[in-house]
Parts: sequence; C-alpha cells; structure tokens
Amino acid sequence: MLNAIKQEYWLLLAVLAALIALPMEHALLGHGQGVALIGAVALIAAIVCASLRVAHHAEQLAERVGDPYGTMILTLSAVLVEVVILAIMMSNQASPTLVRDTIYSAVMLDINGILGLAALMGGLKHGEQSYNDDSARSYSVMILTAMGISMVVPEFIPEADWKAYSMFTIGAMLVLYAVFLRMQVGPHSYFFSYAYPEKKNRGGEGHGGGEEQVNVGWSIGVLVFGVIVIGVLAEVMSLALDVGLEGTGAPPVLTAIVVAGISAAPEILTALRAALANRMQSVVNIALGASLSTVILTVPVMEAMALYSGQPFQMAMTPVQTVMVFITLIVCAINLNDGETNAIEGMTHFVLFATFIMLAMLGL
Repeated sequence: MLNAIKQEYWLLLAVLAALIALPMEHALLGHGQGVALIGAVALIAAIVCASLRVAHHAEQLAERVGDPYGTMILTLSAVLVEVVILAIMMSNQASPTLVRDTIYSAVMLDINGILGLAALMGGLKHGEQSYNDDSARSYSVMILTAMGISMVVPEFIPEADWKAYSMFTIGAMLVLYAVFLRMQVGPHSYFFSYAYPEKKNRGGEGHGGGEEQVNVGWSIGVLVFGVIVIGVLAEVMSLALDVGLEGTGAPPVLTAIVVAGISAAPEILTALRAALANRMQSVVNIALGASLSTVILTVPVMEAMALYSGQPFQMAMTPVQTVMVFITLIVCAINLNDGETNAIEGMTHFVLFATFIMLAMLGL
C-alpha cells in the first residue's frame, strides 16, 4: 500500500496545491492581477498533474478490459474531468459562451490536434498505418449529427422556445449515446477494434501480466479521488483566471482552450504512444471517441444545468466555428475512408489545428 501511495506523487502534489489554495483563495484574488494570473497558471499545472494520474488509472483499467471498452473508459474519464471543470466554472458566473467554445475547442483539439499529430508522427515512423475504417465512419457521422443538433440548429430556435428545444436536445443526445454504447460494446463491437497479427502473441502475454498487476479497486478509488481533487482546484483556478485575464485583451476563447487542453492532456500522450507503436486504431478510438463523448455527454449535462438555473447558454456556434467544424469533418471523412493513415493526412489535420489556434488568437 505504501509503495502504491508513493507512486501517486503527481496526485499528491495536486492535493498539496489544493490544501494551499483553498485557505489562500481570498489572498490570491486580492493581491492584484499578476499574482492571480501566476496562481491560475500554477493551479492549471496542478490540475494537469491530477488529470494525468486519473488517465493513468483509466488506462490501467482499459488494459484490463481491452478494446473497445478500454478506449471508452479513457474517453469517459477525460469527459468527466471536463464536465466537472465546466460545471464549477459556470457556477461562478462564467461567460455564457464558455460551454460552446469548450466543446468546439475540444473537437478541434481531439480531431485536428491529437489525430493530426499522431498520424503525422506515426506516418513518418511507420509509413501507412492501418485501422478499422468502420469505426471512423461511425464516429464521424455521429459527431456531425450531434454537433448539428446541439450547436448549429439552436441558431434558428426562437428565444421563447429554448427550454423546449433544450429538453429535446438532452433526449436526443442520450438516445444517440445509448445506441452508440450498444454498438460499441454489443454486436458491432468489432467496428471499433483492429487485429494486429504480428503483435497477437506478444500482446496476449503482456496483457496477461498486466492483469496480475492491476489493482482494480485501487485504480477506481484513485480515479474518483483524482476527479474530486480536480474539482476543488478548478473552483479556485476559475476565479483566479478570471481576475488574472480581466482587462488584458486576451481572446474570449482562451479559457475554453485551457479547459479543453486540461481534459485532453492525458489523451494526447496516450495517442502519441499508440501511434509510435503502430497502433492507429487506438488513436482513432481516442481522438474521435473523445470528440463524440465531449459533445454527446457534455451537452445534456450543461443543458440540464441551464434548465435548472433558468439561464440559457449560448450554444449556437459562430459562422467561423461552424465552417471550421464542417471543414474538419469533411477532411476527416476523406482521410479516414480507406483504412490507412499517412503523414500527409496527419499534416492536413495539423494545419487545420494551427488554423484554429490562429483564429483564436484573432478573437474569432
């Protein structure tokens, strides 16, 4: 037990940061903009440390159960972190566009950032990398449907009808996810897996050894505790970030990118390791699965909060965001249509990610 606790030094560091930040919250916010901004950066680093440990234990559980359950655990843990941070920030009178911008940023980061960089690096090392194209098509069409319903159509809904459409959106997202979950773990689970014949024996041996070493109860306990620590840190971080950025002229979407980046940080590392190990199916499952989970699970939780508080969020994307999402999904559909990725396809997505960052710096 002592050795297991010692291995959680990153999480312990995050706990220490929370114990320091909570009693010093008022002092942190009252000593000027510079101190608040430095404190916010330190707290973001602590949240990333905690989220890395959450992802590590999610990855251990994922290895225990195997695909497609494994990547589902990984993506759900990342979405849980994102939802916790968003819920806390929205309770602190955050921008009404924060939820929309965070979901948009997460999709850009997952598909163009994670998938693009992983396919680029994996392609440079291995050439063409194979995966199951059924998974890419299933993910892409569901992402397009979910984002269209929840983030494009609301632009045309009269303000007086927002509650009715919000309830419809919650129901539609839950039905979509139920069907997707049934496909992912049911008769169509082979859509989301890929056989690697040359690694079958080695993978089987490693998997068996990994099972003996994974303490399921400990991993679940640390995962839940880590999410609680992230919630505590996010409470102080959101207030410090608001004070630190006030009047600086920073683009409004910056906070959303920070939230999306925190939740995606562990996924980036996992996806890059998978790409360099020539396991592109894991990359596709992580990148597209995280995008779909972000939309299809975050939207109903946030919409339910809006209905409870009586204050609607601005969910309709801006014209620029809508164009970027459609370009991304069209490029994704073309690139992921043949069961193989390469460095050129990775570069196209990574250029789109660079465009997203540029537009964010311009405040668009």
